[in-house]
Amino acid sequence: MKIIALAGGVGGAKLADGLAKILLPEDLTIIVNTGDDFEHLGLKICPDLDTVCYTLAGLGNPQTGWGRADESFNALENVRQLGGPDWFGVGDRDLGTHLERTRRLREGQPLSQITRDFCKAWGIGPTVLPMSDDSIPTIVLSDEGELPFQEYFVHRRCEPRVSGFRFQGVETAAPAPGVVQAMREADLVVICPSNPWVSIDPILALPTLKSEIESLPMVAVSPIIGGQAVKGPVVKMYQELGIQPSALAVARHYQDFLSGFVFDQVDQDLESEIQQLNVLTLCADTLMTSPTQRKRLAQDVLKFGTLLMEK
Repeated sequence: MKIIALAGGVGGAKLADGLAKILLPEDLTIIVNTGDDFEHLGLKICPDLDTVCYTLAGLGNPQTGWGRADESFNALENVRQLGGPDWFGVGDRDLGTHLERTRRLREGQPLSQITRDFCKAWGIGPTVLPMSDDSIPTIVLSDEGELPFQEYFVHRRCEPRVSGFRFQGVETAAPAPGVVQAMREADLVVICPSNPWVSIDPILALPTLKSEIESLPMVAVSPIIGGQAVKGPVVKMYQELGIQPSALAVARHYQDFLSGFVFDQVDQDLESEIQQLNVLTLCADTLMTSPTQRKRLAQDVLKFGTLLMEK
């Protein structure tokens, strides 16, 4: 069974890691959001790609979920001392990734090739693809005007009130090489428990992918448990957009694509309403606080996905 996982952020990286632990490498392709990508200190930084890759490689920081383990921040401390922008926490090990990526991009190499080579160097088995080699920055529409995503998310700590999002240039962007082919060979698409608005929507907004995705069974895992986010601003975003944050709200967000929906046991009372969206449901323990729990949830999702494929 060939699986495509759509991922971004810490929750997405965790389930992608769980899937990688139970699938053969050739059976898993992870397509990662690049709307978070930006330039900082003259370097190309790809937060979601790096979070997914560091997690798969066992290099990630287990406390934060992002960045590298055993990290130091000597370079950033010197930037701060010299009066430079220090609001984005680039560690010394992480800095090496950004330096090499930027060098190769400036030579004209595409992000997908660079990512493929980084994965090989880090011993990552599954295929990891950026959603596009084109730049598609996420712009946050807020009460303080339009803000680049990292300005909103990190520099402003999600304080501005959100009114919407746009993905600059997505109308003319192309999926990265290998993305469409992976879709055509896939048996199932898994939407990881990532932020629907800013981690998954940029991927689904790629025009070429819509028809490919619509022809495949798709299961999504809710990033909201008991009305709360495990990590990140997704609940705040839903509230500011006038939507009650819940697993049901996430299911409604994806309902045009969904065959099945996975949500946590604490939200069991929402099951009948979710089923009214004409999707099959799986109520499970979706909190992933250890590698064992990542693997367990991945097994539950794949077993559920197999049932969806038989319908």
